[in-house]
Amino acid sequence: MKHVPDATADRRFESDNTVDRVGVDGLLSELDEYAVEQALQIKEKADGDVTVTALCIGPEQAGDAIRKALQMGADQGVLVTDDAIAGSDAVATSLVLAKAIEKIAEANGAADLVVTGMASTDAGTSLVPAMLAERLGLPQVTFASVVETQGDQIRAKRDGDAATEVIGATLPVLLSVTDQTGEARYPSFKGIMAAKKKPLENYTLADLGVDAGQVGLDAAWTAVEETTARPPRTAGEIVTDEDGSGAKALAEFLASKKFI
Repeated sequence: MKHVPDATADRRFESDNTVDRVGVDGLLSELDEYAVEQALQIKEKADGDVTVTALCIGPEQAGDAIRKALQMGADQGVLVTDDAIAGSDAVATSLVLAKAIEKIAEANGAADLVVTGMASTDAGTSLVPAMLAERLGLPQVTFASVVETQGDQIRAKRDGDAATEVIGATLPVLLSVTDQTGEARYPSFKGIMAAKKKPLENYTLADLGVDAGQVGLDAAWTAVEETTARPPRTAGEIVTDEDGSGAKALAEFLASKKFI
């Protein structure tokens, strides 16, 4: 999962043109809520003991995103936080996530299913799921709009521009889901209270055996060179219809802006 700046808040950049993730309000990325929901649904349908672990990278505030997942029903959470990670791109992010999943496997066993959102709501690259699958040596089923499971088999529907695909895979696998998979559940009061007793571990890069030189802005393959504040909204133009010419005036205005 990813902890992202609240889109309704005053988002801004740091002096090095990286996103300010400490001084602004943040929350669990909406697109990742669908991943949590699908993981919980798969657990509810599965036979036997299943553990859902919510994993996130970010500053201490990112723990709020994990607590949201725990309130929804996840069993445990892991937060990777280290100052050296700031400014990391998708390549470094996938590395840290892969190492964290391997670390979690040491105590819980190898993951049968790794579920992610289709993209983050801040960067929106959609690159991390595929990179993560490659690092973990897992087959990948991405952009699933419908997910069905039976035993160790998984079927997913992927809607493309020209066709719809139905893809089958055998666990273990990495799955990324879209916002078409169904609304994520809202944490109940019981879930909120239960989340307070669920384990939340913290890892650093040293815990994962990742060298600080492999992550961060200096190691990034891409970087933002310049940012410009969005200009304030200007007053709109009002089209009146006092003499019956309103429709024509509106059409002319829309045509001048190339809307029609």
